[in-house]
Amino acid sequence: MVGTVEKNHGSVNSNGSLHNSIGAEEKLDELRRLLGKTDGDLLKIVGVGAGAWGSVFAALLQDAYGHFRDKVQIRIWRRPGRSVDRSTAEHLFEVINSREDVLRRLIRRCAYLKYVEARLGDRTLYADEILRDGFCLNMIDTPFCPLKVVTNLQEAVWDADIVVNGLPSTETREVFEEISRYWKERITVPIIISLAKGIEAALDPVPPGVPIENILYLGGPNIASEIYNKEYANARICGSEKWSKPLAKFLRQPYFIVWDNSDLVTHEVMGGLKNVYAIGAGMVAALTNESATSKSVYFAHCTSEMIFITHLLTEQPEKLAGPLLADTYVTLLKGRNAWYGQMLAKGELSPDMGDSIKGKGMIQGVSAIGAFYELLSQPSLSVLHPEDNTPVAPAELCPILKTLYRILIRRECPSQAILQALQDETMNDPRERIELAQSHAFYRPSLLGQP
Repeated sequence: MVGTVEKNHGSVNSNGSLHNSIGAEEKLDELRRLLGKTDGDLLKIVGVGAGAWGSVFAALLQDAYGHFRDKVQIRIWRRPGRSVDRSTAEHLFEVINSREDVLRRLIRRCAYLKYVEARLGDRTLYADEILRDGFCLNMIDTPFCPLKVVTNLQEAVWDADIVVNGLPSTETREVFEEISRYWKERITVPIIISLAKGIEAALDPVPPGVPIENILYLGGPNIASEIYNKEYANARICGSEKWSKPLAKFLRQPYFIVWDNSDLVTHEVMGGLKNVYAIGAGMVAALTNESATSKSVYFAHCTSEMIFITHLLTEQPEKLAGPLLADTYVTLLKGRNAWYGQMLAKGELSPDMGDSIKGKGMIQGVSAIGAFYELLSQPSLSVLHPEDNTPVAPAELCPILKTLYRILIRRECPSQAILQALQDETMNDPRERIELAQSHAFYRPSLLGQP
């Protein structure tokens, strides 16, 4: 944050970067050397997509490295033209005036008056405009440092060294197909760090012309606003050792510990599955008045389904433990997908309202439910039922996933059906589903388009 800030933000300069970032320049220089950068040749990092996590990720980099202007350029792309409605502008004005550091910063940048005019209804603000001042439309209550915003995609990515994909998984393919056209004449190959969580990203993870070793996935047990407020968190960056190790070192901060890991597919798949089951967790919490017993029963069944599915999609999946389990836990506990499930169960939202919610952005778990269920229901795919040894689609052995599909995709039953699925007397012990997955040659490489 710029100006006088709260104690837990530390001392910062006018660019939003930390004075006390010990070793930051050394880490930056090391990455520049690995990428073959010479003096005067900027390391160009661009975020693509400006949701809550994409914006915070760019802000973290800006805070840590933005003041080395002769060595690195950090920018973020978002689509232009998205207007900020009157009620959001009013709330944003309240946030600004509640934070002395933010208020002083805007006054110093001669940017405060437009927020007054928007509060009075005399002016329309735009999402890319407020992003430049350090506000994300999906996370108004958490101001961050000002960002360099680009609204032209070609300008943003054509010569970028590192591209951070902060798009929803449902939009990743379309945008990166466009990006690929701009990279046809490139001599150097960029690195892509994906923050996207979902089966769509796992199905088509590699843009044309970019080798798989240059594709990495970053995820972990974290909430974007809490990370920017410097609550201790950790994450994993997954992919080839060539880039995962140096990037883990580059991204690591005292309050944001990043480890490297080679299992890209498991983490990508788990990143999508946690959003699926978080919606159900929200439903169960709301329908049982936050019953700890009901939530624990749900947790046991949903994690067994997650393990079952990863064994189909990954030859030797990492166990659901440590950071993977923690990531699942925090998403089920708190996050937009769990919140969405609660609102559905309370009747404050309905599936007919779509999966893009004002103030929350894209609820990625909805599309992931459809993608996973349909992937696991292919006519050519079957596994043996544990009781009668008859071939069935894998989706039939995932009752929670199947119920969520019926609620949100087919829309043929209410949210209460999730409890009926949990309370089904014929439901097997979750342990049996895990043992089934681990004791058979379950891996189906063709599901993710692998030979």
